[in-house]
Amino acid sequence: MSKLTEQYTDLDKLRHSCAHVLAQAVKQKFPQAKLGFGPPVEGGFYYDIQLPEPLSDADLEAIEKEMEKIVKADYVFEKKMVSADEARKIFKNLGETFKLEIVNELEGSEDISVVVDGDFTDLCKYPHAHSTGLIKAFKLTSIAGAYWRGNENNPVMQRIYGTAFHSKKELDEFLRVREEAKKRDHRKIGKELDFFSVQEDGGPGLIFYHPKGALLRHLIEEFVKAEHLKRGYQFVIGPQILKSDIWVKSGHFSYYKENMFVFKSEEKEYAIKPMNCPGHMLIYRTKIRSYRDLPLRFFEMGNVCRNEKSGVLHGLLRVRNFTQDDAHIFCMPDELQKEIASVVDFVFFVLETFGFKEREIEISTRPKDSIGTAEDWERAQGALEGALKSKGIVYKICEGEGAFYGPKIDIKIKDALGRAWQCSTIQCDFALPERFDLEYAAADGQKHRPVMLHRAILGSVERFMGTLLEHYAGALPLWLSPVQVTLIPVAQSHEAYAEEICVGLREAGFRVELKTSSETLGARIRNAQNEKIPYMVIVGDKEAQAKKVAVRSRQGGDEGQVTLGEFVRRLNGEMSTKGVT
Repeated sequence: MSKLTEQYTDLDKLRHSCAHVLAQAVKQKFPQAKLGFGPPVEGGFYYDIQLPEPLSDADLEAIEKEMEKIVKADYVFEKKMVSADEARKIFKNLGETFKLEIVNELEGSEDISVVVDGDFTDLCKYPHAHSTGLIKAFKLTSIAGAYWRGNENNPVMQRIYGTAFHSKKELDEFLRVREEAKKRDHRKIGKELDFFSVQEDGGPGLIFYHPKGALLRHLIEEFVKAEHLKRGYQFVIGPQILKSDIWVKSGHFSYYKENMFVFKSEEKEYAIKPMNCPGHMLIYRTKIRSYRDLPLRFFEMGNVCRNEKSGVLHGLLRVRNFTQDDAHIFCMPDELQKEIASVVDFVFFVLETFGFKEREIEISTRPKDSIGTAEDWERAQGALEGALKSKGIVYKICEGEGAFYGPKIDIKIKDALGRAWQCSTIQCDFALPERFDLEYAAADGQKHRPVMLHRAILGSVERFMGTLLEHYAGALPLWLSPVQVTLIPVAQSHEAYAEEICVGLREAGFRVELKTSSETLGARIRNAQNEKIPYMVIVGDKEAQAKKVAVRSRQGGDEGQVTLGEFVRRLNGEMSTKGVT
């Protein structure tokens, strides 16, 4: 039995079965359709199908109705093992050219399985529900384009996405969250709040930060930098480009070259860095290091570039140019577990400060294509697991999903909708210090090899910023809001007093915007609400006479009059708590 088969949950089986029912319904509605793949994926399933014409939303509704008939018929999913010749005959008669391609690749390597339900036959080796009647609640959700087998030189398929659950209640909750997620889409919020843009004539996957977005990014980075300094990290900055020889030595050319921007200058080949680790190792080896210098923690807000395919780019979440809060810790082997545990504490503190209280922890082990010795991989994984166990942290193992140079801890945060986002990573590496001949002078007078931890807390600053916007639906907490207070004078005659208040708030360290009376009072209040600004301060005759301000909060509405001093104390109190709720 394959690893994927063993990992199939009952829900995976249900969704995979629903993908078959989808394909069956499409073939009944469109006999000329050619079938590709139909796997379960996170949140549902899809099926890649070649059709002569693009499908519409009306077509999806018609396909769903056909699927309902197949479910009602309660066909049993029957798996049959056949020879390659038999499989070729079956799918040639059905006109399924993509299935024939797979059959030809499988010939001689394994038995070929086909699955039959009713009069429909598909090529599939993975498990299914017992029958179509067990599919109680499903929904087709969207259509996208996809190259056959992900190769841009292959035909374009129509990828039909859907989801399925064991009950209608679960499906309804999924669809509710899905609709809420649309409202929270960071691309929509980023445009509404004027935070950032992606401009195709500037290049796909490249972010233009507008003033408020740039300020938000600054606030995130300044907080993270300050926390690194508190913990003994040293700031370094590596160049944006390195000669290709360095990337060959590190192994990145073997594993990532197709995702790197490579160019020539004076007949020498260079690459724009897709990660920061080689630069930090080159800094490490510029002088002799003593065991007394270790652990040595290098930190960089490192700007990197990766040549991602345009089809996978997605707002701030998947870009070609981004910044990592990247650090590399060089330590002695007996310091390794303590350093990992310290990084875990640091990660949890930062994430909780930003408001992320829930998380999932994974350890990814050695992939088939990797460098380093089995002994070092075992030592590295043991240190990662030991650090988590020492803190009583529950984790799951992801077999074969580590980096090419070492195993890793991945930390996924849960947002307000319960969605998981990949964020922090801690990677343990014995291999690259060996490749770059890194050493330290030990207490015994001999030269020894350090171990290196690669770690990022936010991961990509861009991705983290997008996650924040979706988590808070754009209503950022006070300490992260680019504009914390909007000052609104009722009329032009109140602008002098408003400016006086504005100066007081800025001197107290707050970010203030003054909205003068070119629009009506109601329009300016609505604009501030739409901009999701935490506080509005309104001043008119009563406030000017009493030397007070009328406060209106984003959450509580009108809160009455207070003195400027009282308002500043309130803001300072809220700022001091940051992520504490």
